[in-house]
Amino acid sequence: MTTANRIQPSTEDTHTHRALALLAQHRLLTTTQIHQMLTPRSPSRKIHRVLVPLREQGLITHTTLGSSSRLQAHFLTPEGFSTVADWPELRGRTATPIGSAAAASLRAAHTLTGVRAHLAFLTDARARGDEYEPLDWMPEVTHRLPDTGGEDRLIADAVFHYTATSPRRLQYRAFVEIDRTTMSSERLARKLISYARFHDYTPQTVGRWRTVADQGSLLAWQRLYPRFPRILFILTGASRTTLTARIQDLRNMTADHELVTRLAAHVPLGAAVLEDIEEHGPQANVWTPLAGDAAPRSWTQL
Repeated sequence: MTTANRIQPSTEDTHTHRALALLAQHRLLTTTQIHQMLTPRSPSRKIHRVLVPLREQGLITHTTLGSSSRLQAHFLTPEGFSTVADWPELRGRTATPIGSAAAASLRAAHTLTGVRAHLAFLTDARARGDEYEPLDWMPEVTHRLPDTGGEDRLIADAVFHYTATSPRRLQYRAFVEIDRTTMSSERLARKLISYARFHDYTPQTVGRWRTVADQGSLLAWQRLYPRFPRILFILTGASRTTLTARIQDLRNMTADHELVTRLAAHVPLGAAVLEDIEEHGPQANVWTPLAGDAAPRSWTQL
């Protein structure tokens, strides 16, 4: 028998494998969200055939959200976390286990809001034939900042990687900030300063802190990204008037703060309302640029 005629193992992951990987990376997902990521073309009831055995094996558990016991959010148990810890697709991506249903409930609102945004991009990419998969959205990505007396870390709510295939092949990366209107507008806008500091940060070498002027050194972000990711703010949780005002506050910070103005000269910055993204798609003209002309546009045209 020739090599070509031998039976070869499948290169495709099982639904069970993919479900565990999704829960490891996103940490918390509802049944519907897992179905939308994993088997969107199959009846939703079929996802239970994947989840029930994982629960029986002690690899996943769930918390109940709201007053209805039908809305469940699933997460890995410590045993499930140990199972996926060394999987190649998750290296450097898995966070610590949630630990308990109570802890899952406390983080559910923010985590699941981020997943809603991710699913809007995923649904749109599938319709367009673009390359964007469920694991291309990485939550809670941390980067060091220079020690200047302020925050020493930048924690992006997510970083995603997206490849458009038409009319020509283009690769995009974006930092994402999810705003549920739970912090002051000023504090939200200050995140732009943190991104500007990271944009200019060259790690200390040979006992001294080197600046952006040291052309011989790599900036911190250049060790991780071929191009500095665009920055997208996604807002929800308040009236249209309030969300519009918060977007204007982001524009004011961009215009008034020297570091952020310099950042905007090199990096696309934009903001949109989550419900607009979900209704019209992220490629629609629902994004307000944070610098220059405020006319709405697509996230790829910022």
